[in-house]
Amino acid sequence: MLKPPPRLTVSNWADEERRLSPEASAEPGRWYTSRAEYLRGIMDAVSDPEYTRVVVMSSAQVGKTELLLNCIGYFVTYDPSPIMCVQPTLSMGQAFSKDRLAPMLRDTPALQGKVKDPRSRDSGNTTLHKVFPGGHITIAGSNSAAGLASRPIRILLADELDRWPSSAGTEGDPLRLAERRTTTFWNSKIVIVSTPTVKDASRIEAEYLDSDQRQFWVPCPDCGEEQTLKWAQVQWPEGEPLKAAYVCECCGSTWHDAARYKAITKGRWIAENPGQTTAGFRLSGLYSPWITLGEAARDFLEAKKLPETLRVWINTFLGETFELQGDGLDEEDISTHREQYEAVVPHEVALLTAGIDVQDDRLEVECLGFGRAEETWSIDYSVIYGDPAGPQVWRDLDTYLSQKFEKKDGTLLDIKCACIDSGGHYTQAVYDFVRPREKKRIYAIKGIGGEGKPLVGRFSRNNIGKIRLFPVGVDTAKEIIYGRLKISQPGPGYCHFPAHYDEEYFAQLTAEQIVTRFNKGFRRREWRKVRARNEALDVRVYALAARTLLNVNIDALIEKGQRQQEKPKPNRNGPVRRTNFATAWR
Repeated sequence: MLKPPPRLTVSNWADEERRLSPEASAEPGRWYTSRAEYLRGIMDAVSDPEYTRVVVMSSAQVGKTELLLNCIGYFVTYDPSPIMCVQPTLSMGQAFSKDRLAPMLRDTPALQGKVKDPRSRDSGNTTLHKVFPGGHITIAGSNSAAGLASRPIRILLADELDRWPSSAGTEGDPLRLAERRTTTFWNSKIVIVSTPTVKDASRIEAEYLDSDQRQFWVPCPDCGEEQTLKWAQVQWPEGEPLKAAYVCECCGSTWHDAARYKAITKGRWIAENPGQTTAGFRLSGLYSPWITLGEAARDFLEAKKLPETLRVWINTFLGETFELQGDGLDEEDISTHREQYEAVVPHEVALLTAGIDVQDDRLEVECLGFGRAEETWSIDYSVIYGDPAGPQVWRDLDTYLSQKFEKKDGTLLDIKCACIDSGGHYTQAVYDFVRPREKKRIYAIKGIGGEGKPLVGRFSRNNIGKIRLFPVGVDTAKEIIYGRLKISQPGPGYCHFPAHYDEEYFAQLTAEQIVTRFNKGFRRREWRKVRARNEALDVRVYALAARTLLNVNIDALIEKGQRQQEKPKPNRNGPVRRTNFATAWR
């Protein structure tokens, strides 16, 4: 009984004890660290007393969650301690507990019986708090100040740091709140993992730069020279991404997936900034044994069509921050996108939406057309003058939204969805207009600022009008719009404008830029006006939100229209008169 326990690292414990659950892993059964050799150095740094802080900046699908689970299992069985695992939100914490932690506690023999059955009385086992001999596991959301400050802990596991809010309520930085819980322990350990986001605003990037900055070097199977894996060395024949292979930067030899996997098993971590008390690790999807180079190349070709999808790919596959190209736009450059349409609606357009901005003496409306791969055509921009407190301006808006726009072949398109900003001085008037028209997909929205907000969130009826009120992440929408406006050639994401749009329209469309400032010691990127009027940008944000709400497959819609055009058309008795309202409000 007096004999000390054997010296184990986290990777030793995982190889001996860990079992992967069938509902949480594509490869259930015994855990083998050699399957993802790069995880060995990370896990062993967690159990190394030399380091009090471990930082992992990586792509998705490289085993970050399994790393955290192995750490929990190690400390529960080998070194019992108070543990806290913090997820971005409380709901994500509940999902982590139910879907990942509970199966591990059930299927790993060394953990069975450590945490009592939740169905037994006084078991100490709830979804967010589990007690075991010598310690407990607390799962918290970074958005809950009460959960972060509830009890002292020795082991802090912080997951997806870049998805955390800048403040937990009014209490301040959630990471600092959680770290304070560890100050009473001389042997505390803090593990932070995340995929990065935007350059100079990513918190995991800042944590990594303050570490010893390790990268995983692998030897070439042919020449033996060590190197880090870089996307620039992935090559494939033209038009055949599934045949992608890695090319050694030293000797030029070609590695297919089997050779790449073998090289990774012989790799090692090398610190570029040695001597730090924080162990930092950086990983890309090129090291993952669960992703082939062909799949990565195919996903890259699809992602690079649009700036917003390319950003996601860089963050989640390369594990790198995305660097925005410039903070603003040149209105003269964007005005060169003007062209003469053959008809009111170009033939490539398959879907129309509208965005409406409410001002004190007018409504401003843009009708926006969407084609394949999010290519857009501005169909019409109109100003409806009148007092929004009175009925006439809303009657005119109803007429505008009810009109049909004609294509060259005679096809008529109507506005399928419209979003109206309700955040101004005429909220009740907007509610009154929208309430009887929600079945026509005319919705009230409210702009929500801040990075990382979804373009369109879940609607709420908790408002005076009891209507469906949708939150719109305006910062997210503006990043998407500005990214697309920078595309210089027609094709995916390109923005077309009719020839009659004046310079004032483009000045309003480019009226904001991103500025970086410090808030409570952290960099934050915010959108600021560089001129007084920006209505053209606002209505485009709302029209894009309407497109997101529809969630229509444009390709399927175009194919359906083509099939209908191929059908024989019935004879008509005389010409059909159509009224075009597209220019009625200029």
